[in-house]
Amino acid sequence: MTDTAPRPAIRSRRRYYATLAGLGVAMVVMFTLVSYSVTLYRMFCEATGSGGYTQRADSTGGEALGREITVAFNTDVAPDLPWRFVPVQRQVKLRLGQETVVFFRAENLSDHDLVGHATFNVTPERVGIYFKKIECFCFTEERLGAHQSVEMPVDFFVDSRMGQDREDTDVHTVTLSYTFFNSKNPDGATDMARFDNRPPDAVAGEKVFATVCAACHGLDAAKEGPPLRTVFGRRAGSAPGYPYSAALKASGLTWNAASLQRWLASPQAAVPGAQMPYHLDDAVRRGDIIAYLKSLAPDAHAEASPATGKPPAKL
Repeated sequence: MTDTAPRPAIRSRRRYYATLAGLGVAMVVMFTLVSYSVTLYRMFCEATGSGGYTQRADSTGGEALGREITVAFNTDVAPDLPWRFVPVQRQVKLRLGQETVVFFRAENLSDHDLVGHATFNVTPERVGIYFKKIECFCFTEERLGAHQSVEMPVDFFVDSRMGQDREDTDVHTVTLSYTFFNSKNPDGATDMARFDNRPPDAVAGEKVFATVCAACHGLDAAKEGPPLRTVFGRRAGSAPGYPYSAALKASGLTWNAASLQRWLASPQAAVPGAQMPYHLDDAVRRGDIIAYLKSLAPDAHAEASPATGKPPAKL
């Protein structure tokens, strides 16, 4: 006679093992979700703009519309990262769809090279889906040398489609916020020295001009300041019809790379008595603007050089 367990006992053991298997699967799923929760949440925010998460873009992909908004900037640094981190400009005004370049200054206050990672968001949070960055230091881990200070560009635009969103018609100011943390993944970090160690770039200069110069200077018509399309190679104080200061008229300057560097760094130091109130501390940005202005000069677009018969090098 075969000794077998009663059927109720067999069914009870099966239910027990099935319950254990179900709990095991649930624990694996929960562990996986916890392990990848940050990544999954970031992917969700990137796709939807939730939490004020901004988007990445290669270009504006559209024309700027008439509606103007203000973008303000806020910066913070984690307590364990001895950096100073501030926006160069507190805010800018721009039109929806208009590509704009702004700058942030970071300074390492320690005696050691350090790697930082910047987190970011915008408020109101619902605008995150429309705030799009083309270039940003927040895309990578960033190494800053001991006592080094750099200015870092952020190239962005606010999508013109925001103007068609009825829920955002009351949004006139958007705040972009960054916080720098001590990086947990310092290997392979990019060096911030790249922001300073590069030749002048006319394309970058055009964007900087639009942000910091265009409010007061047109290319072909005077605003608060004189027109600048033909400034490179022009004698200072000589644009027709503009009321220059007596000091600038008498300066004897001709605008070239060297004189423009001195002027943009400190107009009053370059020409005592000059009336221009604005200056640029960063030599790289000054170089970019000068390269852009030089590219507008008539001889920069000559079809060929008389000496070589070849087109001039593009700045």
